[in-house]
Amino acid sequence: MSAPHFSFVIPVFNRPSEVQELLESMTKLSGDHSFEVVIVEDGSTVSSKEVVQSFDQLLDIQYWSKQNTGPGDSRNHGMRHAKGAYFLILDSDVILPENYLNEISLALSNGHVDCFGGPDAAHSSFTKLQKAINFAMTSTLTTGGIRGGGSSKRNFQPRSFNMGLSRKAFESSGGFGQIHPGEDPDLVLRLKKIGFRSALFPKAIVFHKRRISWAKFYQQVNHFGRVRPILNSWHPESKRLTYWLPTLFLIGIPLSFLLLAIGVWQLAAIYGLYELALLVNAVIRTQSLVIGGMAVLAANLQFIGYGLGFLKNSIRLKVSNKSAEELFPNQFFKLPV
Repeated sequence: MSAPHFSFVIPVFNRPSEVQELLESMTKLSGDHSFEVVIVEDGSTVSSKEVVQSFDQLLDIQYWSKQNTGPGDSRNHGMRHAKGAYFLILDSDVILPENYLNEISLALSNGHVDCFGGPDAAHSSFTKLQKAINFAMTSTLTTGGIRGGGSSKRNFQPRSFNMGLSRKAFESSGGFGQIHPGEDPDLVLRLKKIGFRSALFPKAIVFHKRRISWAKFYQQVNHFGRVRPILNSWHPESKRLTYWLPTLFLIGIPLSFLLLAIGVWQLAAIYGLYELALLVNAVIRTQSLVIGGMAVLAANLQFIGYGLGFLKNSIRLKVSNKSAEELFPNQFFKLPV
């Protein structure tokens, strides 16, 4: 039997129900594509083994269990055992549309790249909160614009919920590092330094479920903000003024109220127009006034959480002579000795 062309690599931590949904969507993939699935249990206390075994007759599937060393190391573990020419890296909380592999194959046939990624979208079955958060994470009016979109197909920085990597790129780079979050842009930036190109495949969409509450969403975007100064210090060529926008947004809120108190209304008007634009855009995209209102709240939480995290860690890195690993040990997984 020939080796599969694609290997799906999915780290899992206490999410058997997510694995069930993801594997079910894989059984419905259209097209005549050779692929395998590699599931890596990252020190879970709630195992997905029985769920994976139930798909033995439906999918070419591997299951590995290891101690908890983080999603980056788990993906590396999976890629070391995978047989494919390309590794398709997913989070466990995604669902694949039927045409996913068709779009990947078509994009690769139009021009080889060693690293690529696609967008995420909200499925019709998602909750109102999931749809609102999806808007905040993907809209060009929010930090979704910082992540890049259809206008930045080249040098795109894929995220590991929907990311492709050639075997050659993995072997040349050593794969993901131990930082989390941020292990995915770090890998892409390291690949660029050694001559590999990355690209956006705009039609290779996944449905990203993001099973999180308001509190967990804030915590997540705060972590994203905290990790970006670390990446900027490692990869100075990647610095962009746009990474400061959430922090500037945050600072501008109290400033607009202070200016209002002395009769200067222009800054407050700009904020009001921006919030209105967010609402209109969210209502149009989600076809719901309720979800649109929730999306505005999610977008503001995103800016505030990201902005605070970015500002805090930028200052700490600037004033300290310590390395990022020493300053922020909680953002790095430790490998066993």
